[in-house]
Amino acid sequence: MTHELLLLRHAKSDWAVDMDDFSRPLKKRGRRAAKQVGRWLHEQHLIPDTILSSPATRALATAQRVCRQLDIDESAIVCDPRIYEANALTLLTVLKTSCHGRRVLLVGHNPGLEDLLLKLIPHSVPLSANGKCLSTAALAQLTFKGDWTELTEGCAKLVTLIRPDSLPE
Repeated sequence: MTHELLLLRHAKSDWAVDMDDFSRPLKKRGRRAAKQVGRWLHEQHLIPDTILSSPATRALATAQRVCRQLDIDESAIVCDPRIYEANALTLLTVLKTSCHGRRVLLVGHNPGLEDLLLKLIPHSVPLSANGKCLSTAALAQLTFKGDWTELTEGCAKLVTLIRPDSLPE
């Protein structure tokens, strides 16, 4: 059976506020970008069966805005503290142990999310203008054959990589 993994880096956060990293909120631009990505997912009929998010404010707010566009109740979001500041191997463990359903949305942070993407696909990814694979609010859609427990290095195919600046407002 083919499964889909949607990797979403949190939207742009507000560094101007005097808060610790975990509590940093989204900037206005970030709120708009999260909404755009959610709308794109809705238009593509890419409704996740499972939504996993870092509990950090900016990641959870990104997941919530996406859910609103998908008409999914925000209570469906599973916050997993392992996702915050996780490296690729930790994220892989989260996916292998927490996923069910055919399509999963994982909302997290760089560099772990980007490293996971590069581990799962057997080829390179086009970089954004700032030199990152996953700029803020970027979404990578991957497919792979097998069960979630069989998710391994090089097993996935990158279907699309969406960045908010390429989407209509």
